Amino acid sequence: MYFQNFRIFSDGLSKVCGINFDGACLLCTFSKLSFLLCEYLSFTVSATLQRGPSNWYSLPPAPRSRPDTKPGYLYKFWLLGCSAYIFAVPAQQGTRTTSYIFTYTILPMNLFRDVFISLSRSQSLRRFAENSPLARKVSGRFVAGVSLSKALVVCQEENRQGRSVTLDALGENVQSEEHAEASAAVYHLMLDRIAEMGLDANVSLKLTQMGMDLGVGIAESMVHNLSEHAYALNNFVRVDMEGSPYTQDTIGIVTRLHGAPAIGDSVGVVVQAYLFRTEADVDHLIAKGIRVRLCKGAYKEPETIAFAAKSDVDANYVKLMKRLLTSGVFHGLATHDENIIQQAKTFVAEQGIDRSSFEFQMLYGIRRDLQDSLVKQGYRVRVYVPFGEEWYPYFMRRLAERPANALFIAKNFFR
Repeated sequence: MYFQNFRIFSDGLSKVCGINFDGACLLCTFSKLSFLLCEYLSFTVSATLQRGPSNWYSLPPAPRSRPDTKPGYLYKFWLLGCSAYIFAVPAQQGTRTTSYIFTYTILPMNLFRDVFISLSRSQSLRRFAENSPLARKVSGRFVAGVSLSKALVVCQEENRQGRSVTLDALGENVQSEEHAEASAAVYHLMLDRIAEMGLDANVSLKLTQMGMDLGVGIAESMVHNLSEHAYALNNFVRVDMEGSPYTQDTIGIVTRLHGAPAIGDSVGVVVQAYLFRTEADVDHLIAKGIRVRLCKGAYKEPETIAFAAKSDVDANYVKLMKRLLTSGVFHGLATHDENIIQQAKTFVAEQGIDRSSFEFQMLYGIRRDLQDSLVKQGYRVRVYVPFGEEWYPYFMRRLAERPANALFIAKNFFR
């Protein structure tokens, strides 16, 4: 079970947390946890937590709407691979309070990730969200509107800030060839508008958006035509990587298209560091001279084919990153992980690799401060700018990658 109830003894907590406790542990239920999170986190305006006694953090003042709510402390630590939390609320008010009431819960690290990924597959929630003005407002943090015209304005601003762009018309798993053709038509228009406006931008697409579920040949034909169009305009098409059932066909399509007379180097692919097979895929793609975007991976995959631990995914990412950086082919490193970015910068400096021979790639709306910092340091940065009506699956996967984004959105929603 995700939530387990424990009896916390006063003397044990005193030793661990450095506070004299004489309160008893209360039953921790999901509703109680939700109440505490809402009262103390979601409704706060000043987000930073202040240091409290020992390893505890004092929670923000209670909202005026709930004057009866007492201030308290939040303690977070790791327990057997899980995030563990203790909420402590003073049982007495006063300057020398030593009596506390506790609630305690543990959450597996992947709980929120699994929940958001599951929600991303819900067709009923997708229909509701994509037709809800309120939900569209929430998604605006990561999605540059529903129209191409608005997305192009965002592209212009990104270029003014010194950042390149990858433009993506959101959509996936189309159920008819007509829908696939309509999706491809949007991309042809995108390529034309990028050229007309002189933008520093290319495009990124999903094969299931191009009809992959209807047949590999349908999707390959769509991408072939788009890649030829990009080649004629001196532009580039990036084929996104989706779930593992599509991995082999995605690599196959890009390999067959790359290097064709009217396509050349105008098509590339994304690979995911959490898959075991990606090391062999990277070697294959480097040998073919195919441009790669390396990301960690945003889909739920079985442990038989993918690394489950974040540390293993990170280690594989760094290993593949170094291989790509020394390949002589222009690649993109898609990450917001500052530790990995620092390792890339150190490796590039040690190996004497030109900063113009690769680029960091980041998502629209995430870590703009980091994007600006890298540009100022002389690194190339490309921002992935998605737009469109079919934004729901993409948005939920962004929350799955970093559940803290959900709290960020909640705290900033009414600002």
